[in-house]
Amino acid sequence: MTTTERTLSVFALGGINEIGKNMYVLQYGEDIVVIDCGSKFPDESLLGIDLIIQDISYLKQHQDKIRGLIVTHGHEDHIGGIPYFLKQLNVPVYATRLTLGLIELKLKEHGLLRKTELVLINSESDIAFGAVRVTFFKTSHSIPDCLGVVFHTPEGAVVHTGDFKFDLTPVNHDYPDLHKMAEIGKKGVLLLLSESTNAERPGFNPSEQQVGGHIEEAFRKARGKVFISTFASNVHRVQQVVDAAQKTNRRLVLLGRSMVNVVAVASELGYLAIPEGMLMEKHEVKGMDPEKVVILCTGSQGEPMAALSRLSTSSFREVEVHPEDTVIFASTPIPGNEKSVSRIIDNLFLLGAKVIYGSGTVTGMHVSGHACQEELKLMLTLMKPKYFIPIHGEFRMLYQHRLLAESVGVERKNIFIVNNGDVVDIHNQVARQTRKVQSGRIFVDGMGIGDVGNIVLRDRKLLSEEGMLVIVVTLNKSDGRLVSDPDIISRGFVYRRDAEALLDEVTQLVITTITKLQGANGNKKNLLRQEIKKSTETFLFARTKRRPMILPIMIEI
Repeated sequence: MTTTERTLSVFALGGINEIGKNMYVLQYGEDIVVIDCGSKFPDESLLGIDLIIQDISYLKQHQDKIRGLIVTHGHEDHIGGIPYFLKQLNVPVYATRLTLGLIELKLKEHGLLRKTELVLINSESDIAFGAVRVTFFKTSHSIPDCLGVVFHTPEGAVVHTGDFKFDLTPVNHDYPDLHKMAEIGKKGVLLLLSESTNAERPGFNPSEQQVGGHIEEAFRKARGKVFISTFASNVHRVQQVVDAAQKTNRRLVLLGRSMVNVVAVASELGYLAIPEGMLMEKHEVKGMDPEKVVILCTGSQGEPMAALSRLSTSSFREVEVHPEDTVIFASTPIPGNEKSVSRIIDNLFLLGAKVIYGSGTVTGMHVSGHACQEELKLMLTLMKPKYFIPIHGEFRMLYQHRLLAESVGVERKNIFIVNNGDVVDIHNQVARQTRKVQSGRIFVDGMGIGDVGNIVLRDRKLLSEEGMLVIVVTLNKSDGRLVSDPDIISRGFVYRRDAEALLDEVTQLVITTITKLQGANGNKKNLLRQEIKKSTETFLFARTKRRPMILPIMIEI
């Protein structure tokens, strides 16, 4: 596509074939609008990585065309990457009140708040980005202030649902605007992008209202302290915990930085109503009657440094889980987190606690914030799109969503199952997927962004599995002869006292290798390193069937 061609292009840089790091891009001619900028937490294979964000190389190459970043809601997989994005591309950010409040927290931490233009929007906003006009509609989810987005382009209307479900009895009485959705569909939708997280689940999602009664009942039955863990950003759930605590005459303690921050922002903006005097500090717990205390904490997904994980190992100062205390998981593990969550549950049982865990539909302590099959079909029916791209889900979910779309009348040839970077181009209202843009994962490790790649991760994996052997060789600078026997240092490979004979053999092998190369020409140091590494690796694998990282160090004196 040339820069002068008036083609509508839509693609994802994150959020397809994965749950997390959502980012979608709409481009018409010279105007680009970005939707969401999330982050994703790493799995156990990504050793030492703190966060995963999007590769935004394409956007950096076309930064003069970017008109703004629209954020659909305040969950981490939609806002977590914003500070890293803004450090590279300083564009205006458009979001609702609560979402902006949560974004401001992140920007303060990164020192970006004063440099960023934040624009408040709501469901009635109408914004022009060059040739693209943008309007919005209310949706319901597990956090307040969620929006769907409509892009009015010369080619036609493109709708991005954001994360949604059809909760007709929401906790905050902020109902999804079905009438507006129907009106959008009546006017005509060229392309619909709709989330697919629960595309495999039949039926309708239960209302969040149902959870409140189950939480209150558990509080009434509990002996001792009650610990309840949920997503910090699930403001509706936090309100239900507050209400249940008030009705059962318990005071509330918040544990975990994200929980404290989100509650502070939501309370300040009026999204949470906490009675005066209910909140107390963690150091006050020891002096309280256990049956008068509720502890609301982070860590429902098994995060190793979160409050619940530390409580389960008795390593949280000032607050402890005692026998007869009740611990409630007001969530369902995200795929990939099951092992970590199970480990915490086992630890809590060892401490003697009563633990309420498992599927939310069984315990009654959780309902999903994402639309199930009948709700996804309802959205498709309301919007009546000509073209459809299922987003925000793994491939099996996207394929299931395609079947749902076909069942309500969307033609199969008009449904695009794409991956991150696959571009759907629409010209004269005809859509094609024939090209890709650069996309991928960028790893955040400490202060480093993108400086840890596959080679570094491979080395970390090798070190974690096989250990390392450091061989320090001291040579005479004038004639290249050994000054003393090599020094062999083992880290994570073998314990020296138990493997003296093996390490002595390595020492003799190194001496033999150096002696053989005495008369070698060229860059002797590099040659010595290569030969020492090669011969040692071969010897150790033959003797131990292990491949530690071999690190020869040459010192000349």
